[in-house]
Amino acid sequence: MENFRGYLLPAVSLLFATSVLFILILSSSDYFSSFSMISFNSTASNFEFKSSVPTADLLRTVSVSDHEIQAVRFTGSNNVLKRESSARVLSKYEQLKQGLARARASIRKAASTRNVTSIIKNGVDFVPSAAIYRNPGAFYQSYVEMEKRFKVYVYREGELPITHYGPCKDIYTIEGRFMSEIEHGAKRFRTSDPHRAHVYYLPFSVAWMVKYLYKPLTYDLTPLKQFVADYVKVVSSKYPFWNRTCGADHFMLACHDWGPHVSKGNSHLYNNSIRVLCNANTSEGFNPQKDVTLPEIHLYGGYVSPKLLSPPPFNAPRPYLAFFAGGLHGTIRSILLQHWKGHDKDLIVFEYLPKDQDYYSFMLKSKFCLCPSGYEVASPRIVESIYAQCVPVILSQNYVLPFSDVLRWEAFSIQVDVSEIPRLKEVLMAVPEEKYKRLKENLKAVRRHFELNHPAKRFDVFHMILHSIWLRRLNMRLG
Repeated sequence: MENFRGYLLPAVSLLFATSVLFILILSSSDYFSSFSMISFNSTASNFEFKSSVPTADLLRTVSVSDHEIQAVRFTGSNNVLKRESSARVLSKYEQLKQGLARARASIRKAASTRNVTSIIKNGVDFVPSAAIYRNPGAFYQSYVEMEKRFKVYVYREGELPITHYGPCKDIYTIEGRFMSEIEHGAKRFRTSDPHRAHVYYLPFSVAWMVKYLYKPLTYDLTPLKQFVADYVKVVSSKYPFWNRTCGADHFMLACHDWGPHVSKGNSHLYNNSIRVLCNANTSEGFNPQKDVTLPEIHLYGGYVSPKLLSPPPFNAPRPYLAFFAGGLHGTIRSILLQHWKGHDKDLIVFEYLPKDQDYYSFMLKSKFCLCPSGYEVASPRIVESIYAQCVPVILSQNYVLPFSDVLRWEAFSIQVDVSEIPRLKEVLMAVPEEKYKRLKENLKAVRRHFELNHPAKRFDVFHMILHSIWLRRLNMRLG
């Protein structure tokens, strides 16, 4: 018996040591905890799945203390908060992490697949165009993984009209439409269990803050920033989710020009959170590593003009080379109007369109539509040009174009440096006819990604915004 014990003790010790070593190896594997960053690169044929290096495009690491995580959930009709055990919460949290790891692995596999059609299942509504997508297979797989896994928790705190409601027509349409869809329509993505959420939405409207809290002509944004500070204070005091990541897995959405400035009401919101903004100006703090560009869509009266719903046939004549009409807002427009206002019969430039002329008719009769920035970088003319199948000419500085981590804007638009505005006609005339036709064909293909639908449809602008948020969360390491 003593001899047996003499053999048994070393054997047990060896088994224990081997188990520990196995656990250490397993825990350091790519599947469970190491992190690789997903990035759609600038070519149509390649997709990069990068390791976690400091220069990675979208990599973000946020410290999380497991000991500080506490479970909070709603039970009953009176929203009584009930605490659960940390073990249960951590289990849900680990499930989320493992699900994201599986999603990354799936996207990586799709990215390296040469036969894109082989990975498109039930994807009859998706055309894998190598022209407009940086990597069609990777984008499609990422989109499918989003539909399968992505969950958003919308905080319930706040009252109308500044929270849970936003403008659904005119210049800030997209702000209210997204809020309405995520709160009332997108059942697939919204979760009532905050422990199963990948991201948390702060449902306040900056446009309505300006309307109800701002005193005209004062240029004092203090009341707006204070509202944001108070809102974050409420949700961070009531729930554990903000504090565990310093807001990194939270997002706000704003189309008003002052959205970036209002987000300064809380330093973590400004520096850590995902800010979905129309005013995506890198010179004013927009960080494409974590922030998302929101397309600016101007719907007069809440509807797309019937003229833009059914643009002319592809080969219909477009007698004008280019068109622009708009006020003297900002330096870029000043340069454009100085050189081209009323100077050329082919390159039509107005400061203010004559009352007897129709804006959309000019767009539909022009080959190129000029999209200069105003006081801020975003312009609704970009989306209007896409609707009109009039090739957008981007005249901007420091502007991150919408969905540019997925879409190849060079395939359906022209970007002209501001310094080239004096020779703008020469630049546009130099575009070969075959290239122009390809640009126009790609405009038709990409249009669906900028359309607002009610209810939302696959691959439309609502889902593309959500996919951009999903990518940021996918590329975020919490731990």
